[in-house]
Amino acid sequence: MFRYAVETERRFYLANDVNVTVGGDASRPVIEVELSDAWVWDMYRKSRFVPKVKVLTFKDVNVEELPRTEI
Repeated sequence: MFRYAVETERRFYLANDVNVTVGGDASRPVIEVELSDAWVWDMYRKSRFVPKVKVLTFKDVNVEELPRTEI
């Protein structure tokens, strides 16, 4: 159902499209992650399915492409 699993220091996401951009300077890079057609793991959210998500962070981001299953 989803192509990517994305993990940040605060949340876990499943998404069909992921775009990662690194900006800022070399001493303090800013990582911007844009997700489309996403599911957000956050126990306090009323709606976990969202059409677009933008994450800005100074910490590690893990993006993993999930294997495709044949039906």
